[in-house]
Amino acid sequence: MDYAVVFRPAVRDEISEAYNWYEQQKLSIGDDFLDCVDKTLNRICLMPESYAIVYRDIRRAVVKRFPYAIYYRVVSNRVIVIAIFHSRRDPKSWQTRT
Repeated sequence: MDYAVVFRPAVRDEISEAYNWYEQQKLSIGDDFLDCVDKTLNRICLMPESYAIVYRDIRRAVVKRFPYAIYYRVVSNRVIVIAIFHSRRDPKSWQTRT
């Protein structure tokens, strides 16, 4: 089954903020971050139910090489991304988005 990825509004800001931070640390590492996020999203779309449920019906996939996780839920043929979140942030802030 093909899954469409849908981002909640705050997710694009989170990605942009992380990208900008990494680019300030070292040129092109922001692009590496985006590539890793994209690869994780592709894995999610291939097997969305293979990741653990961490809160209600929300699942978490860890981004390789970076301390981020993608929180999402599966609704029919869509993967709805709730947050792309740094692992040291308080999870209660993304839990209010559900």
